[in-house]
Amino acid sequence: MAPFANDVTNGILSNAPIMNQRTINVKKNIVLSLFYKGVHVIVQLALVPITLNYLDKDQFGIWLTLSAVLAWISFFDIGFGNGLRNKLAQALANKEYILARGYVSTVYAMLVVIFAFVFILYAIVAPLLNWSVILNIPSVKGAEVAQLAMAVMFFFCLKFIFSAIGNVLFALQEAGKNNLLSMMNGIVTLVAIVILSHITNSSLFWVGVLYSGVPVLIYGIYGAILFGGRLKYLAPSIKLVERGLVKDLFSLGYKFFVIQVASIVLFSSANVLVAHLYSPGDVTAYNIAFRYFSVLIMVYGIILSPLWSAFTDAYEKNDTSWIKESVAKLNKLSVVFILVAIVMYMVSDSIYHWWLSGKVLVDRKLSLTMAVFAVFTVYAMPYNSFINGVGKITLQYYSAILSIILMVPLALFFSKYLNIGVSSIVLATLCTTIPCAILWKIQFHKIVENKCQGVWGR
Repeated sequence: MAPFANDVTNGILSNAPIMNQRTINVKKNIVLSLFYKGVHVIVQLALVPITLNYLDKDQFGIWLTLSAVLAWISFFDIGFGNGLRNKLAQALANKEYILARGYVSTVYAMLVVIFAFVFILYAIVAPLLNWSVILNIPSVKGAEVAQLAMAVMFFFCLKFIFSAIGNVLFALQEAGKNNLLSMMNGIVTLVAIVILSHITNSSLFWVGVLYSGVPVLIYGIYGAILFGGRLKYLAPSIKLVERGLVKDLFSLGYKFFVIQVASIVLFSSANVLVAHLYSPGDVTAYNIAFRYFSVLIMVYGIILSPLWSAFTDAYEKNDTSWIKESVAKLNKLSVVFILVAIVMYMVSDSIYHWWLSGKVLVDRKLSLTMAVFAVFTVYAMPYNSFINGVGKITLQYYSAILSIILMVPLALFFSKYLNIGVSSIVLATLCTTIPCAILWKIQFHKIVENKCQGVWGR
């Protein structure tokens, strides 16, 4: 994996006039990220059949849908995580270390307050929720799911606090270490599920606890080690929490927040729509297809992950030549990934059968629409990474609002009136993905040529 990663990064960045520290960091973190994420992908793929062997198809579908519903609590981050990523990178680029620590301290304080409130609020309204209706499951399973939901909500809230260390690592252009955490999460969860399957009977509750609790353990321990050691100069302190920094972070963060909301609506709500319009079993098929093609998106995202904060650094230092050359190389790589997506679609039936031993059948149309989604996502990703890095996301903000408005009506139209099937959910997503891919390319060129005005430059 590592030699291949080195070839890729050389192809992207080796023609830079000066092999500066930014380029070295990007290359190093792409190599590390590809390795860590490569292992993580393998582990995630292995988790599906292992979990399916422990739970039945409907139970696994229930867990996928429940976790998607509760993932909506990420709304309450209000964009502080990504705001920290950009503001911290800017402060470090300008060597403003006291300000940088202030940003870290303020974000951690805000996350503790926000997610403590979220959990208390959920505990109050939980008795009013009818999970049998929400997830379209037999009423006899409703009590078990309600108990699981409370535990998972607790762990999800802790995760969003502790995982802020990931945004700190991104801002430091150390994406590789953040991917190391993802790999460790997957490995520990896999081992725990295997052990669980040998010592207990099928239990949806314990699967949910493991999937949601392990990340809290990993992020918590790693964050404590870093802030107590080499990142002590950024360690959060209650004395450095400032109301003025909240406003500074929120001015950018609320736009990221809306974009996060759109992402949740477009992707997480898909599970709920499939469950309601079809069945929990179809949720499993949908997720199989999504996970299969998202491997391609994930790999490309690994390559791009160090570049977000590198673009921030380059833009702050007016290094537009580095930006243009990097994106040009990435566009060539996009073509390769698009061709891979086509091949993945052509062999998808065989891969599903080998992967799941024929336990889950995935409709051919669903695979096709997922492949098209992967193609347009890959096309847009380099431009999106740059735009996020420089923080000019107002256009994304408005597009996200439009996506939220259109997603569910389009999905219902394709499903109920055109009778397209589960693929209708992906088609609804494509109706918002394709226009955005075109807009991001236009905005990139406007920014780097210093011709962006109005919404293009905010």
